[in-house]
Amino acid sequence: MKPVFDAKALYELLLVIPRGKVVTYATLAEMMGNRGFARAVGNALHKNPDGDKYPCYKVVNAKGQLAPAFVFGGIDEQKRRLEAEGIEVKDGRVDLEKYGYNLF
Repeated sequence: MKPVFDAKALYELLLVIPRGKVVTYATLAEMMGNRGFARAVGNALHKNPDGDKYPCYKVVNAKGQLAPAFVFGGIDEQKRRLEAEGIEVKDGRVDLEKYGYNLF
């Protein structure tokens, strides 16, 4: 049976990312049980129903780059929210070695 993507479960996973940490789309997909869900994760985050409750700003790509089309105000707003948590953003990128979080 093919795994089914569950956006609601994704939003709940965002709540376990500790303050001052980020995850990648692929890491979230893995945490959901299927690394192949990475693109679906991105699409669902763009449709996040509540950016204050579900911190999608903590999600970056595999290179640590911010989302140019961050749904709640663009890349500058994503940067502002990350920096408010003490995460350094340099040239639109986060150091995954320092700030990356992996539940595994």
